[in-house]
Amino acid sequence: MTPERVALITGSTSGIGAATARRLAKDGYTVALHSSRSVDAGQQMAAELGGSASYHQADLADDESARTLVASVLDRHGRLDVLVNNAGLSIRIPHADLKAATPALWRQMLDVNLISPFVLVAHAEAALRRAGGCVVNIGTHAGARPKGSSIPYAASKAALHHVTKLLALTLAPDVRVNAVAPGLVLTPMTAGWPDMLETWNSRAPMRRPAKPEDIADLVAALCANDYVTGEIVIADGGLNLT
Repeated sequence: MTPERVALITGSTSGIGAATARRLAKDGYTVALHSSRSVDAGQQMAAELGGSASYHQADLADDESARTLVASVLDRHGRLDVLVNNAGLSIRIPHADLKAATPALWRQMLDVNLISPFVLVAHAEAALRRAGGCVVNIGTHAGARPKGSSIPYAASKAALHHVTKLLALTLAPDVRVNAVAPGLVLTPMTAGWPDMLETWNSRAPMRRPAKPEDIADLVAALCANDYVTGEIVIADGGLNLT
């Protein structure tokens, strides 16, 4: 009997992460859920997914917590086939307000959006190599174009895109590494951004923002394809064309 494949999705109790967890569970993966604070929601979702799904709490801004998250998943499930680095931090700061983008905020966003995904891959490397697995990083279209909720956020995700390509070269052929770069996605975080909603509704060729399920479907496709690596797939409804 073939062992069940295991997927760890960070930040998976809401939004893109939750949609991705549900989609990969539908595709037959045993899902390891994660959040930094939403313990009740994580445990409830693990029960909802059934089977061997599990929940793990970790503050990814803390290096030791990021390291122990991988160990916790391996202790529980014995293997790791997919790592989806979805957890991220976005703080809206007008680009022109340079002083508001303080060094502390820069460090906070770099810790969560760039350094912790790298730490997780480093500690998952051996397990992913054994499984012939893959990594999918969740970036942003603002990492490819001069946009975004703040300059530190866009820069942290642009760096994640480049790290994705570097890791794809470094870990090949055993482990594939790709990134999905969404535009606006309808999540609790973006619900209070009416100006951005208007931009996508009026200017994007698809005339709407993404649903979390749109991004989850793309993540699942990258997990299923055993050839593509080192790609940054922009999923912004075509706004990048305008």
